[in-house]
Amino acid sequence: MNWFSGFVTFVLIWWLVLFMVLPWGIRTIGHDDVLRGHDAGAPQQSRIGLKLAVTSVVTAVLWVAVYFIIDSGVISLRP
Repeated sequence: MNWFSGFVTFVLIWWLVLFMVLPWGIRTIGHDDVLRGHDAGAPQQSRIGLKLAVTSVVTAVLWVAVYFIIDSGVISLRP
């Protein structure tokens, strides 16, 4: 796998993992504490920084696994 294929693979895995991590730990405001003009379904604390960090670490581990699987020849991407 060359550097460009590795980068594209990392980006694709990163986005997939991000969409899996985003719903973790979401607590909505609720109807009693909603201010006028705010959505009742909005999260109290999104903790986006933590989610981005978790996404990056999980992606790095998965990318290394994918790299070794492709590099070892278990899965061939060439016809």
